[in-house]
Amino acid sequence: MTRSTAGRFIDLHVVQAVPFANLNRDDTNSVKTVQFGAVNRTRVSSQCWKRAIRLEIQRTLGERALRTRRVAERLAEHLREQRGWPEKLAWRAGVYTVVASSIGAEPPKKPEDADRDDVPWGTKAMVYIPDSAIASLGEIAERHRAALEAAADKPDPKAKQPLLPTDEIDEILRSTNGIINLLGRMLAELDRAKVDGAVQVAHVMTTHETDGEIDYFSAVDDVTAEWRDSSGSAHMGHAEYSAGTFYRYATLDLADLLRNLKDDQDAARKLADAFLTAAILSLPQAKKNSTAPHTFPDLIAVSVRSDRPYSYAAAFEQPVAAGPDGGFTGPSIDALDEYAGALAALLGRRTAVYNGHAGIGAKDLEHLGERAESIDELIAAALDAALAPVPETA
Repeated sequence: MTRSTAGRFIDLHVVQAVPFANLNRDDTNSVKTVQFGAVNRTRVSSQCWKRAIRLEIQRTLGERALRTRRVAERLAEHLREQRGWPEKLAWRAGVYTVVASSIGAEPPKKPEDADRDDVPWGTKAMVYIPDSAIASLGEIAERHRAALEAAADKPDPKAKQPLLPTDEIDEILRSTNGIINLLGRMLAELDRAKVDGAVQVAHVMTTHETDGEIDYFSAVDDVTAEWRDSSGSAHMGHAEYSAGTFYRYATLDLADLLRNLKDDQDAARKLADAFLTAAILSLPQAKKNSTAPHTFPDLIAVSVRSDRPYSYAAAFEQPVAAGPDGGFTGPSIDALDEYAGALAALLGRRTAVYNGHAGIGAKDLEHLGERAESIDELIAAALDAALAPVPETA
């Protein structure tokens, strides 16, 4: 049973200006948008930013989680490159492994299904497993190598008795690591594989009205330019971009995280630290080579609460107007601070366990708690407050 802690939810609020960019585009390559407060805002989906966070956490922790249907191919690669298996046998082992799992595998598509997006012998559902699970599956293949060498090249997916042990394979596919314990996993095809995520991430939106900008571009043919024997470009096209000041919000449920970690306080602190740091530092990488929009947040505010999480998105339901000297960042920070104060007054005795903020510039904010000099100091103070034990009462 999870030990009581002073705080359950760690709310993260970020105000960040992003220049000309398209961090997250739709199926027509247009900037994603949302109507909020009767105006159009630039939007970045939560899935997009959550992936950026996940990749940053993986880099920080030095551990990976794989979201893939291509387990057979990845296992075959492992057997070839790490264990010296011949290519044909390694591929056979990969196929027999996924077919033996409770998730099952899709045989290669038939000619009449040529338009169907498919992976040869891909799992019937995308799995989310630690990268280390591939090596564990390789151990099973090693133990059954003789049977795999004697087997046909292709298994019968409908066979009543699979060649490899289903229960052992399933147990490996149920395994977790820190990233999965943080972000959760949905896998209905396998019993006891579901992990409730401890993290909630909101869609990101600008604090003000925005318009997309169409950028026309052309590519020059270097030989034509040198010879000057014809006019025109080798390629022409257009893309959509926007710019603005964004409000980002995420919350971490420590109770859920501690439950996933079987009440390991040290592991919870390490993962919470990694998540908060990654959420602050991460940035989606779409079109990075042509826009390089690598800004840093102008304001980071953290609130630790024991009752429920609170987003401050409503602070921007009325679009922020540019300041007298131009720019939306300063007025957005002021609007956030004002809303935080109004909400705290309305909540009354339901006070936060901790409030703090950090950011660029020397301005102190009245309603966002104590000012920290660095994000490391801010995160450490929030985690100290959140993970402090609550004395037991009679």
